[in-house]
Amino acid sequence: MLQLSDGDAKKQALVLSIANNLLKAYDPDKIAIEVVAFGPGIDLLLAGSERRKQVESLIAQGVRFDICLNTVDTIARETGKRPEFIQAATPVQVGVGQILFLAENGYTVVRP
Repeated sequence: MLQLSDGDAKKQALVLSIANNLLKAYDPDKIAIEVVAFGPGIDLLLAGSERRKQVESLIAQGVRFDICLNTVDTIARETGKRPEFIQAATPVQVGVGQILFLAENGYTVVRP
């Protein structure tokens, strides 16, 4: 599980690179890769993201991208507009809660 809580473009590129490298290093049938984005990290999963094609390519290869709905709701409250996110992203109510759930269920948490 890769944690993404940073809106920095370099950090987002690093997360995508790590996911790609994991797919190359391990048989995709033997590894589950999940990226959990919350806070500023959800920028990667917004519909207008410049890295959208990379994200969608990874999703097509079995990588799951979770987007925190608490963050989406906060942005909607603060701006009056609900941000659109990539449809293939998986909405989770609490991003940090998803990280804890995955950690409790055998996932290794990686914070690039």
